Amino acid sequence: MAPRSRNNPLALAVLALLWERPMHPYEMSMTLRERRKDESVRLNFGSLYSVVDSLVKHGLIEAASTEREGNRPTRTVYRITDAGATEAIDWLTDLVRTPAKEFPQFEAALSFLPLLGPDDVVRLLRLRQTSLERQITSLEGGLADARAMGLPAIFSLESEYEVAIVRAELGFVAALATSIADGSFEGVALWRDLHRRASTHGRLDPDELAEALAPYLSPPQ
Repeated sequence: MAPRSRNNPLALAVLALLWERPMHPYEMSMTLRERRKDESVRLNFGSLYSVVDSLVKHGLIEAASTEREGNRPTRTVYRITDAGATEAIDWLTDLVRTPAKEFPQFEAALSFLPLLGPDDVVRLLRLRQTSLERQITSLEGGLADARAMGLPAIFSLESEYEVAIVRAELGFVAALATSIADGSFEGVALWRDLHRRASTHGRLDPDELAEALAPYLSPPQ
């Protein structure tokens, strides 16, 4: 599989599972859910079968056998190939070594935040803050359960990472809400002025917008 095709973590998950032992797709799905890997990798049966077909096409996995239980349809059991094992190691190595640009929805929202009024943003950020706090509590509960089961930390690293990321976001959100509310956020005065000028439809007249932004967009003399 060419590096440019390494855009679906579910394919890596399938390779990792088949590294352990041959499985049919239903067992792959159940194993991922039992291990809560579906919280890190987007999983549904339709996409799983598409991924399996693609991996077979690229020679990274192959059919090993078929099995049938009772009146259920025949299931194909797959195993990883030598090429698939090499691909899994190369892919994982690249993911761990090289930061990649991702596009979180919250980052996109921040880039267009001036469309909302400052007071509305503070209110929404406080609501997000509450949701993040609940999310951290839930994640830490899951980690505690894993420790209670005696699972080594290596099997819950993705949850440890998620807690760290959510904590970082919580700190950012709380600080941003506070700075907007107390007026210390740079540009908040302009932001408020733009919304005071806004029409009843929530939009500024283009000439008014140009006038308000002129001092900030004019090149230095």
